[in-house]
Amino acid sequence: MTTATTLVRPTALAAPTALAVRVPAAFFGMVLGLAGLGTAWRAATALWGLPAAVGEAIMALATITWIAVSALYAAKWAWARDVALTEWRDPVQCCFVGLAPVSTMLVALAVRPYAGPAALALAALGASGQLAFMAYRVGGLWMGGRDPLTTTPVLYLPTVAGSFVAALAAGALGYPSLGTLAFGAGLFSWFALESVILHRLLVHEHLAVALLPTLGIQLAPPVVGCVAWLGLTTGAPDRFALALLGYGLLQTLVLLRLARWIRTQPFAPSYWAFTFGAGALATAAIRIATRTELAAPGGDPAGWRWLAGGLFAGTNLVIGAVAVGTVRLALRGRLLPPVPSSSRAQGVFANQTGGAREA
Repeated sequence: MTTATTLVRPTALAAPTALAVRVPAAFFGMVLGLAGLGTAWRAATALWGLPAAVGEAIMALATITWIAVSALYAAKWAWARDVALTEWRDPVQCCFVGLAPVSTMLVALAVRPYAGPAALALAALGASGQLAFMAYRVGGLWMGGRDPLTTTPVLYLPTVAGSFVAALAAGALGYPSLGTLAFGAGLFSWFALESVILHRLLVHEHLAVALLPTLGIQLAPPVVGCVAWLGLTTGAPDRFALALLGYGLLQTLVLLRLARWIRTQPFAPSYWAFTFGAGALATAAIRIATRTELAAPGGDPAGWRWLAGGLFAGTNLVIGAVAVGTVRLALRGRLLPPVPSSSRAQGVFANQTGGAREA
């Protein structure tokens, strides 16, 4: 018996098919978290002279994870299209599909120091996919009829996360004008969605326990936006960059205050929702510290190194803990959700963010 639906035993399917069917689009969040940590290490290497090999190893792991998840997710569409379509149509899970092009752009940044043309091609592929997915999803939202209880911070993923990462990639690859266009799309989408999501959280019943870890996504918009903005500007950090970081710090404090409540959901892969924002928070502070010192050699008037150091340490603890927890789930055979039947998959996908469990 299960909590949501009838299950098909994996042995009833060919092994590759069974594995692909059980990989949700939300697993692309692992790529975002690892790439975010790798980016923070690259920034820390520039500021503190930490070993560059650590950041590059994390970026390599992010790239390998992207290849594996992409292959399995593509196999799901090829071998279990009905299950993939159920996920695509789910009001919550559909937004995680947007992480596929976002993770592709982050992998482009990972390989940029080693293969410029490949990085440009990956960034173009990811940005094109992001633009198409964003237009499709936003168009669907404009048609109305959405249940307010299905509104969670995952709504940031198709528009805000994708646009800010596109801006970051464009700036890093030498296209600041295109990056500014993408930044504008992300910024104003964030402003619009923030009020909608906060209204849902404030006036409706609280999120289902399985969805509580998605609150970690609240941290991402201001700090990813800050990193993207810093990549599009030069010189000393301007007040807008500092304002974005300030709002990110506020989100961090709120999430710390809610940590005990969020942890009523037992550890599951959904906790990767915290990792990309955590990595961007540290990266933003480190880059602000670096550019502040470059603008005022010999001094650190705002104490940015201390703030950056504390956030960098915290980021490593958070993402390290999530990674260790994920490995433990995998070793116990509990990382992947059960295989849903093709006719009644909806319930399992509604629980995938929290990990489907047998009763």
